[in-house]
Parts: sequence; structure tokens; C-alpha cells
Amino acid sequence: MEPKIIDVGYGSVRKVRIGDNLPLVFIGGPCAIESRDHAFIMAEQISQICERLNMPWIYKSCYDKDCRSAPSSFHGVGVDHGLRILSEIRDEFSVPVISDFSDPAWAAPTGEVCDMVQVPAYLCRQTSILKAAAATNRPIHLKKGQFMSPWNMKNSVRKIEAAGNQQILLAERGTFFGYNMLVNDFTSFPIMSRTGYPVCFDATHSIQLPTSMGNISGGQRRFIPHLVRAAAACGIQALFMETHQDPPNAMSDANTVLNLKYLEIVLRQAQIVHETRLGILSEFGDDVVHLED
Repeated sequence: MEPKIIDVGYGSVRKVRIGDNLPLVFIGGPCAIESRDHAFIMAEQISQICERLNMPWIYKSCYDKDCRSAPSSFHGVGVDHGLRILSEIRDEFSVPVISDFSDPAWAAPTGEVCDMVQVPAYLCRQTSILKAAAATNRPIHLKKGQFMSPWNMKNSVRKIEAAGNQQILLAERGTFFGYNMLVNDFTSFPIMSRTGYPVCFDATHSIQLPTSMGNISGGQRRFIPHLVRAAAACGIQALFMETHQDPPNAMSDANTVLNLKYLEIVLRQAQIVHETRLGILSEFGDDVVHLED
């Protein structure tokens, strides 16, 4: 299937293109919108980093974290307030924005503000969620469920296509390996690419130890750079990482978000590997990626 290119951004915002033979795209920000002031601080610092690297990027932060392990955990600022903040960030920094949604009723307002909508991994098979995402007519960031094989993601893709949307970015975020443990199978990138859509690596959720601390999730942040370099070598078109300037005090995913002070070096490493891979493909062509069994 001819590889598709996803165009993210509407109106006057800076457009981002995701696809084969294009620059690596960064999707990131704090896991949850904590406040307007914090969101603006993060957007400004990430914007400066991406400008130095000349890396296209999309600001990501969620208004409602419906998958938190404990009822006492911070669940977000709510749909209306969160979307107002994302809209202001979009206007101030001319950057596309993305948030996930976990209720079909939230899809339409999310699509009215966001340049891309995200389907949470736990909900990647839910027909009502996929149809609602498709109906926004925005590009869709579809996370692979921790319980899903990469080859079965085509079924979720077909549901979105059947609902009239062919702007899909498929993301790998780890697979359950027993209890409270995730592993990454990097063959998932070429396998999911067979759908014809670009693929993304969610590095910070891939090092998560789901609910391993009783009522919150742990993480192994030290492995983020290793996994990012490997994923970039395996042919991703976008890199997703949640980041925070003060991880221990982050209101969501404190044990997995990347410390902002390391963001530039991790992105630069990914960029170098990505560009090297494109150079290899340019020299050797399809023979290097489409070997016969």
C-alpha cells in the first residue's frame, strides 16, 4: 500500500506533516493540563527546544485523565477549561495541539479546537470511540493497546476508515508482559506500517510499570533514551514523549514523564538516528527494508 502522509494543522497554525522521507515529528508536553500558567511555561520551553533543533512538533496535554488508577488521583481540569487552554496555546505559539478523549461525547468539542485527536490505548478497540474520532475529520493518533498485537491494529484502522477518516497515526506504547510490566517489540513498527499509515513511538508510556506501586504506576525512566534510539532506527515517523520540568511533582504520570532538562538531547539523538536511517534508505532502497521471508 502506498504510504500516506498525515497533515496536521488547520487555519493559521504552523502545519506539520507526518510520513515517510519527512523530518521526524515530536508530539509532547505534560501528561495532564495542570493549569494555564504551567501549560504556557511548558509550551514556551518545548517550543524553544524544537526551534533550536528545527524539529516540527505538536503540543500534547490532556484535559481529562480517565484512566487513572486511584479515584483520589488528579484527573484533569475538565473539557471546557482544558480546551480553552489548548486553544490559547495554539494561538500564542502557532503550534498544532492534541488531546485524547475517553467519552464519545467529548470528541466533537475536542475536534473543534485540536488539530489532532488521540484515542487512548485502553480504548483502541472501542467502536463508539473510533467512530467519534473519525467524525471530527481531524487526524487521529491511535495508540496500540497494551493488550493488542501490532497486526490486529488493522481492525481498528478499518473501523476508522469505514467511518470516513483516512488520517491515522499508529502508536506503539508497549505490550503487557505478565503483571505490572511492559515490553517493546520493535517489529511492531514495520508490521503496523503495512496498513499504509505512518507510525509513532510512545517512549514514556513504554517504560511504565502499570499500577506497580499499589494505586499508581511506576516507571523506568532511565531506559527512555535507549528505546528512543532503537525506535528511530526501526522506522518511526513521529516520536511521542510526555515531559515535565519537575517530574516528582507532576500531577499525572510522575514516574514516567521525561525531565524537561533531558528533552533536547533525547530529541537530538532521535533526529540523528532518523536522518541516518533516511540516508541508508536513499542509498540502498527498498531492499534494506523489504526482505523476503
